[in-house]
Amino acid sequence: AHMRLLGAEGKGASSASASASASSYAGYARVSRLRRRGAPFARGALSDERVEIPSPPEIDFEDEEHDSGPAAEVVKRPKSTKPPWLRQKAPGGEEYEKIKSQLSELKLATVCEEAQCPNIGECWSTSSKDGTSSHVATATVMLLGDTCTRGCRFCAVNTSQAPPPVDEDEVENTASAIASWGIGYVVLTSVDRDDMPDGGSDHFARTVKRIKELKPSMLVECLAPDFRGDAAATRHLAESGLDVYAHNIETVERLQRLVRDPRANYAQSLAMLKEAKGCGVYTKSSIMLGLGESIEEVKQTMHDLRTVGVDILTLGQYLQPTPLHLDVKEFLTPETFDELREYGEEVAGFRFVASGPLVRSSYKAGEFFIENMIKGDKQQQQQLQG
Repeated sequence: AHMRLLGAEGKGASSASASASASSYAGYARVSRLRRRGAPFARGALSDERVEIPSPPEIDFEDEEHDSGPAAEVVKRPKSTKPPWLRQKAPGGEEYEKIKSQLSELKLATVCEEAQCPNIGECWSTSSKDGTSSHVATATVMLLGDTCTRGCRFCAVNTSQAPPPVDEDEVENTASAIASWGIGYVVLTSVDRDDMPDGGSDHFARTVKRIKELKPSMLVECLAPDFRGDAAATRHLAESGLDVYAHNIETVERLQRLVRDPRANYAQSLAMLKEAKGCGVYTKSSIMLGLGESIEEVKQTMHDLRTVGVDILTLGQYLQPTPLHLDVKEFLTPETFDELREYGEEVAGFRFVASGPLVRSSYKAGEFFIENMIKGDKQQQQQLQG
């Protein structure tokens, strides 16, 4: 879940740190047997034609100097094998550290850190690339703790079949913090909690209701887990007063068993999104690309999502968080993402598609568009009624 934080004004909160030790990934033993060896590919157009990015015969290293004592130490580190459009500066700086500290004080976990989001440096800063203050800082806050009961092979969030009990103060603390920030749109997400009878649906719903009580004008998006396919749990959250119900289908149908935990599946996710749409809310989903899917499979997934009424879609490049996770099979070019966005909006019929290599399911540019879309729809309805 994402929260916009007024980082430059000193209002905010910072998350529990996201350590991703090898011991956290029990259940990934089969990953090494599933990994495709060899160089990844770059796809450059809306077709299944792929261009191989050759791997160098030897690892190329670059020098990095560190001042440590009388003489500067030169450290050899491998150069990145990622395409240039995926390279991001490491997070840091005064604004980043300020928001990290603020979130920590409120004991709020963020998916920014837990899932190792590549946009964290950009979102946790209020400055544009030229150094001017140009946007409100954003962060993504997770409900129900920072430990998931699922073991999806793409995700860096800590996993356990017996996570710590849910903090009952989290509802009030989260809602109060959000209401105190000068924001108009907030996104909440959570880990999967299969250890709870309703998967955490009521905790989620109570947080939404409390936010709306404290600040009725706030628009709330919930990026929800699948609640094990429980239709009642889905409806309970969808009817809590939220504005956008998001649930990620993650990948194309053929790759579901490879990519997601066995308790998640394609049909279950579609059914959940259809159930939520029946409650009269906007719905949203997301697809990761670069896992071996074809363009035609991506298009079919778009049409399947539209069949159940999904309004908004995000498309982004899958990036391997650790060597224990699934390998990247290919890197799609920015041009391909642009063409997929056009197809999604003009052919499949989504209200809005955010598509780009570094786009994630909750992304500040998308949130800005959705906020304006919802406000515009409400104004139109008021004019028709008036």
